[in-house]
Amino acid sequence: MEMVPSEENQLVLKEGMFWSCRQSIFDEMKKRFSQVENAAEEPRVLCIVQDTTNAKTVNERLTLNLPASTTLSKLFEDVAHKAGYVNGTFDLAWRKTGDMGPLDPSSEMSLTESGFEPGKRNFLQLSDKDGEQPQIASDESGTAGSSGLDDRQERFIGPLPRDCTVGCSSDYSSPSYSYSSILNKSDTGYVGLVNQAMTCYLNSLLQTLFMTPEFRNALYNWEFEESEEDPVTSIPYQLQRLFLLLQTSKKRAIETTDVTRSFGWDSSEAWQQHDVQELCRVMFDALEQKWKQTEQQFSPLTADLINQLYQGKLKDYVRCLECGYESWRIDTYLDIPLVIRPFGASQAYGSVEEALQAFVQPETLDGANQYFCERCKKKCDARKGLRFLHFPYLLTLQLKRFDFDYTTMHRIKLNDRMSFPEELDMGPFIDVEDEKSPQTESCTDSGAENEGSCHSDQMSNDFSADDGVDEGICLDSASSTERVLKPKVPSLNTSSLTFELFSVMVHSGSAAGGHYYACIKSFSDGQWYSFNDQHVSKITQEDIRKTYGGSSGSRGYYSSAFASSTNAYMLIYRLKDPSRNAKYLDCDDFPEHIKHLVQREKESEEQEKRQREIERNTCKIKLFCMHPVKMMAMMENKLEVHKDKTLREATEMAYKLMELDGVVPLDCCRLVKYDEFHEYLERSYEGEDDTPMGLLLGGVKSSYMFDLLLETRRPEQVFQPYKPGEVMVKVHVVDLKTDTVAPPVSIRAYLNQSITEFKQLIAQATELSAETMRVVLERCYNDLRLLYVPNKTLKAEGFFRSNKVFVESSESPDHQVTFTDSLLWKLLDRHGNTIRLFVSLPVQSPGTNRTICQKVGGDPEECSEGSKGNRNSVETILEESTEKLKNLSLQQGSSTSDSQKSSDTSDFEHIESPSPSQEPDSSSVSAVVAVDNRELENRIRVASGGSGGGTYSDPETQFPGEERSDSEVNNDRSTSSVDSDILSSSHSSDTLCNADSGPIQLANGLDSHSITSSRRSKANEGKKETWDTAEEDSGTDSEYDENGKSKAESYYLYFRAEPYAQEDGSGEGGQKCVLVHVDKRITLSAFKQNLEPFVGVTSTQFKVFRVYANNQEFESVRLNETLSSFSDDNKITIRLGRALKKGEYRVKVYQLLVNDAEPCKFLVDTVFAKGMTVKQSKEELMPQLKDQCKLDLNIDKFRLRKKTWKNPGTVFLDYHVYEEDINISSNWEVFLEVLDGPEKMKSMSQLAVLTRRWTPAQMKLEPFQEVVLESSSVEELKEKLSEISGVPLENLEFAKGRGTFPCDISVLEIHQDLDWNPKVSTLNVWPLYICDDGAVVFYRDSTEEPMEQSEDERNELMKRESSRLLKTGHRVSYSPRKEKALKIYLDGGPVKDPGQD
Repeated sequence: MEMVPSEENQLVLKEGMFWSCRQSIFDEMKKRFSQVENAAEEPRVLCIVQDTTNAKTVNERLTLNLPASTTLSKLFEDVAHKAGYVNGTFDLAWRKTGDMGPLDPSSEMSLTESGFEPGKRNFLQLSDKDGEQPQIASDESGTAGSSGLDDRQERFIGPLPRDCTVGCSSDYSSPSYSYSSILNKSDTGYVGLVNQAMTCYLNSLLQTLFMTPEFRNALYNWEFEESEEDPVTSIPYQLQRLFLLLQTSKKRAIETTDVTRSFGWDSSEAWQQHDVQELCRVMFDALEQKWKQTEQQFSPLTADLINQLYQGKLKDYVRCLECGYESWRIDTYLDIPLVIRPFGASQAYGSVEEALQAFVQPETLDGANQYFCERCKKKCDARKGLRFLHFPYLLTLQLKRFDFDYTTMHRIKLNDRMSFPEELDMGPFIDVEDEKSPQTESCTDSGAENEGSCHSDQMSNDFSADDGVDEGICLDSASSTERVLKPKVPSLNTSSLTFELFSVMVHSGSAAGGHYYACIKSFSDGQWYSFNDQHVSKITQEDIRKTYGGSSGSRGYYSSAFASSTNAYMLIYRLKDPSRNAKYLDCDDFPEHIKHLVQREKESEEQEKRQREIERNTCKIKLFCMHPVKMMAMMENKLEVHKDKTLREATEMAYKLMELDGVVPLDCCRLVKYDEFHEYLERSYEGEDDTPMGLLLGGVKSSYMFDLLLETRRPEQVFQPYKPGEVMVKVHVVDLKTDTVAPPVSIRAYLNQSITEFKQLIAQATELSAETMRVVLERCYNDLRLLYVPNKTLKAEGFFRSNKVFVESSESPDHQVTFTDSLLWKLLDRHGNTIRLFVSLPVQSPGTNRTICQKVGGDPEECSEGSKGNRNSVETILEESTEKLKNLSLQQGSSTSDSQKSSDTSDFEHIESPSPSQEPDSSSVSAVVAVDNRELENRIRVASGGSGGGTYSDPETQFPGEERSDSEVNNDRSTSSVDSDILSSSHSSDTLCNADSGPIQLANGLDSHSITSSRRSKANEGKKETWDTAEEDSGTDSEYDENGKSKAESYYLYFRAEPYAQEDGSGEGGQKCVLVHVDKRITLSAFKQNLEPFVGVTSTQFKVFRVYANNQEFESVRLNETLSSFSDDNKITIRLGRALKKGEYRVKVYQLLVNDAEPCKFLVDTVFAKGMTVKQSKEELMPQLKDQCKLDLNIDKFRLRKKTWKNPGTVFLDYHVYEEDINISSNWEVFLEVLDGPEKMKSMSQLAVLTRRWTPAQMKLEPFQEVVLESSSVEELKEKLSEISGVPLENLEFAKGRGTFPCDISVLEIHQDLDWNPKVSTLNVWPLYICDDGAVVFYRDSTEEPMEQSEDERNELMKRESSRLLKTGHRVSYSPRKEKALKIYLDGGPVKDPGQD
């Protein structure tokens, strides 16, 4: 018996399942929360990964913040995901305690078990695997989802940006547009037009004409005769071709360059913005002229197509209100301009119908505007207006959105809302009586009808602001004869005047510029489309309504300013007449000549497609070749080879490209994989001559991470195979006996080789003993590492693709010394930091014929004796130079230029004769003064001083004996007055970096030479870096005494100098130069002390100027800074003059001439000191001004004041103290102002204002007068102005000047442009903000009216003002960008005036 469960049992079962499921959900949630809690508490490991596989990514970093429990295999996955690589195609090495250790990609050990430290930065290096670059991961490779990291885990940065990705082509892509998309037609079936630059207005009109069936069909029926005309200059033919491409092309968008070329336009026209209505009128005129020239060959319909489709008629009439006499004329029009907002009105018209009603609304001529009636023979009140007599088949309405604002005198755009219907009934606007009987009323010129636009004021086009600008078509033999138009279309009944909207040309932007696009309805399916340059898309009626413009608010005067700037500008309607409404011609219905043209265009398009396909399959890669003849220089070119070409064929192409034919046989050349950045030969392609290049290069890519090198050999040589796993090593042999570093020898090694095997390899190449060999690897700039572990591999030691090592093999006891204390380290250290500088000495320097330590082979004692002799000779030098400087100071008056006075001669008075106490010690002429390595440096000094000055044998910092040219000295000191505080921080500061960051780029673009921490650690042990402080703005530092001598013992003072003759002869006439080899870690103070014997004076008596590429010179003034920003072959100019001491500032003094055409005139360079009063600085200035500027001034007859560019500022009172009351900085500038009387400024509470009277009756500005106010009261200012001018206080008005001093303004503009009589009570509030001395205030008599002028007088005054203001460099008046007239040239192009710029 089968047991059936009861309802109760079923309920119990279901209830039990419910509670069981609920419990399992709770358990799962608890487990999840526990995991999140644990993840939050778990320590995290910060991993910073450097990608060294690509030259462009080596300076970038990947940052991952991972849980400490992450395994190494997971780490590799995460790095692959972040870097965009395929996992397993790269190696990771971890830098631990200075060593680089490889990581196992298959290890399941956690990061903490592997030694990674949570909470600290762990540096990893991503490198090639087995010499092959990592594979780029594509979207399909699964790397996107392979990271396996929980979404809760934090990620610091996204994937590293790379130059290219797998499968990338040369197609440019963006979110809105891609180059590849231009090859495929839009889903709408319509083709767009490419915007050449600013040709959106042209594209909108062309698409509208194309979508007009009657215009398109008529153009197709016209046949071009190539024998009669050049197809390039034929506008109808190029339009015909364009329309065919728009109808039949499979592209998404096509070019319009052929059409614009037929207009006679060059490429510059594509960058000119024009108005679409203007283009429509000019293009129709040009087409009509073209067809008229060949009218006899074509049907009348084609010849008169424009008039038949677009031309209407209207009557311009004036009717006398007394006798009823009417004078009128018939005008024709191609478009109807509708006013958006009437002149002077505050409200715009709301619809097209309302604007049309206003268009035909007559106006009454009365009062002064009365009309002279021929019948009444007197002036009478009359009514003037327009009446439509005939509407065209295609009705064009222009909404006049561009207007002129007479308040601001600028062009504006009216964005007010104006609605327009989809169907427009024009019946109410036509004059039926005139249409039926046009001769019933009197007519003054009944036979005169003008072809083209209407001549009434309301119909005029006001897009051309310049009366003198010629617009329209340009004809060599254009006829000006007017012809009478004979209407060919019968009169229309009012019942048939319903027009259908099919095109809306929209403008988005302002009156200064914007963008056009067209909304067009297709007559095939009734669908609206947006034609926006190359983009075509479907739109709805709602999108059309959005082009009405305006906002949802009221239609007030300012509503346009807050409305949308995207609105309809031109509307085109078509008459609804089934008998005339045409359909688009189908391809099958094309005329024969059009079918032939379609076939030609298809063939051309297919050829273009094939060529494009070839381009897409062409590998383009950089090609290098060390040419054996052409200067033995590395030549560069681009190799373009099809991916199916073999390596042999590509080698032949490269052979011809590098012009090696006849120089090297083809079989002595081969292509190898090359890395230009590291100068590394990656691999050769033995046995792959028949392999396609696409396979060898890894496919067609937009860019490659490697290059190709065309390697050559001599016929008797054999090419060396380059295997992927090899690395290139440049080996420099070091000789401790001669202290030289030999040129490099290139060898190739494997990363898995041990140090012992590597030494054997070097021994074979250099013939040195491997037993006593020491190998030093330079891993990065100035980072030396001794390779002493025999069994360690090169990879573990940090070898890369291209490496640089130094080797030394001798029995010297130096082997037993710690590496950082050894002679080898010191020599390499000096080798890496020595730079070569060209130093130009003053003409009178007597010390350039001597070199330091010239004896060769002597011992240290002999060298010391030589140093004593040199010291004695320096004393003689100083005595000689003192006499010469005394003689030179007597000749200072002969200097004529202001710039020469600025620095060279101004400081000669401060040069002191060297006293015995200032005699330089031996360190100033010794090659090296470091105490702990005196013996080594003596040996170096002896070796480097021999052989006629000696040559340093290292090829990278080699000091060749050939002559080098120095740049000409830039003598214009006044133009290079750059704030030395900025210069010293951007040009002269020591840029520091560690091994993990690249050199910091200086502000001027120069590369700084960085000193790594590992290199400085030994020498700078216990030495604190000194950075700039506010105290150091003067150019000195607290570690130096007032003579610039170092208070602490200095290191790295290697210095050697030798005479240098300039090759270009620029040194003739007394200019002398020395070639200096110096350790760039030397301070400027020590560098100057070493230069003393060559300059002939102590270091405090000359200045150091650094010369840049453009020959500009900037003074180096910070004595505590090193030469680390200098590099090889930099140029330095030494100028005599007292160098700045602590607390001193170099100051440029300019004379303020308020009523001169050039109010700012340079006078002298001088020195102000901290704590000096203004009166003391004036006393210092007086003899300089007398000697150099011939200004003999009394101390009470001039003042100093602040200079901010050209603006005079705060007046400095005599008791003010520099750095206490007056802030001062390096290369400061001040104004010197000569006073007409005693100083009126006595207190800082006073305010000095420069005032100038404007006299409108004379159209003249009076000279400046200074007014000193006791307070900032407007009333006091007016009282003072009334007192000096005699203008009654109640009639006096004032305004603040604009711009920089002297606030020049045209006398034609000053009366209206300035904000006269501001409603304020104090000067220090808006809109005046006069809070400091030197403000310019204009004032006038409000009762004085401007002088009445004739047009000729006004023009003459305008010319004078323009000339005056242009000379002072000030604004003449508001002048917007001059618009270029739109022209279409029927003769092929404009005739250029040879004299025209």
